[in-house]
Amino acid sequence: MKFLIPSTLLVLALGLAACTGPAGPQGNTGNTGYTGATGATGNQGNTGDTGQQGNTGNTGYTGATGATGNQGNTGDTGDTGQQGATGDQGKKGNTGAKGSTGYNNSRPTTVIVQPN
Repeated sequence: MKFLIPSTLLVLALGLAACTGPAGPQGNTGNTGYTGATGATGNQGNTGDTGQQGNTGNTGYTGATGATGNQGNTGDTGDTGQQGATGDQGKKGNTGAKGSTGYNNSRPTTVIVQPN
């Protein structure tokens, strides 16, 4: 009979497995546990290599010329300068042509002087 017990158990186990019914509805979700403490911050990693410089951008458009500003005030009149030195005298001019001889139209006259 030693051999009957294990084989009986085997048949019994197979019978139970074959008699399993349909699965029941899912149970309610349990309560959420408390959030644990935040862990320590890790060490900062090494700085990476500097990347390549980008290409230069296009030149922007030139803006319109602004309006001409108002003319400023006229400045003060400057001081009168010093009078310059007298220049050298020029050469003596040529003697002019001699005039024609006139005629004498004189008359004899007598002047009387009376004392006061």
